[in-house]
Amino acid sequence: MAIKSDRWIRKMALEHDMINPFSEKQVRQHVVSYGLSSYGYDLRVADEFKIFTNVNSTIVDPKKFDERSFVTVTADCAIVPPNSFALARSVEYFKIPRDVLTLCVGKSTYARCGIIVNVTPFEPEWEGFVTLEISNTTPLPAKIYANEGLCQILFFQSDEVCEVSYKDRSGKYQAQTGIVLPKV
Repeated sequence: MAIKSDRWIRKMALEHDMINPFSEKQVRQHVVSYGLSSYGYDLRVADEFKIFTNVNSTIVDPKKFDERSFVTVTADCAIVPPNSFALARSVEYFKIPRDVLTLCVGKSTYARCGIIVNVTPFEPEWEGFVTLEISNTTPLPAKIYANEGLCQILFFQSDEVCEVSYKDRSGKYQAQTGIVLPKV
């Protein structure tokens, strides 16, 4: 398994629609950077956020998730409460090749502010908008900017294709289009 370079990512995005929309260069002026980097792609967060709230005193249960635990906000930025989290989605739609697995890491700009981004790997042949979990580990409210960079995706290509892909398994998050809550 080898990490892929900017040349490979560019080719896959332009010729195979792996990332759409695709920014061929890193955009940096007056924004948290996004776009193609040396060995990854910095995705953008869209302008729809689901901010966690506990006004209904519910329990967070992945088997019976109560959608009332979130307040939906559509805006140029979102405020994540102290020691809380929000869900969002990527601006970009991804189509992962059968011999590729991705890992997501947070961007240093947000990490230095106590913001952690958690995304599970994009499995072979998974496609969709990415549901992003944004955790505010600080005792202060945290601002997240829509349509700017949030995290970096690293692409790893295997020397052989997998036997069973995410698409073959009819994965429950296949081709997701919005912010998708937990499913069992």
